[in-house]
Amino acid sequence: MFEHIVLLKFKPDASIEVQENAIKLAYDFKGNIPGIVQLSAGINATEEIEHTHGFTLGIRVTFEDQQACRDYIQHPLHQSLLQSIGPFVEEIVVMDYPFA
Repeated sequence: MFEHIVLLKFKPDASIEVQENAIKLAYDFKGNIPGIVQLSAGINATEEIEHTHGFTLGIRVTFEDQQACRDYIQHPLHQSLLQSIGPFVEEIVVMDYPFA
């Protein structure tokens, strides 16, 4: 298995609708992009606001293997999400790791 975690920091003028649409688009990946085992996405609800560093949206995708993650990066649905949110995103953090 292979985990792909993405944290997004949106620009101050990005609306909540933009973020909610990003979540909707991410959930469309499940069942439409091969190799995805699990997916979750949501707006940060932590009470530890001193540790958020401005990141407000998280996406976690579990893949069958690293190659499935590589294929996902180029998939048209993923590219479409990137195109739609790109103008609103200030910073992105990505962490990928294999696990048993």
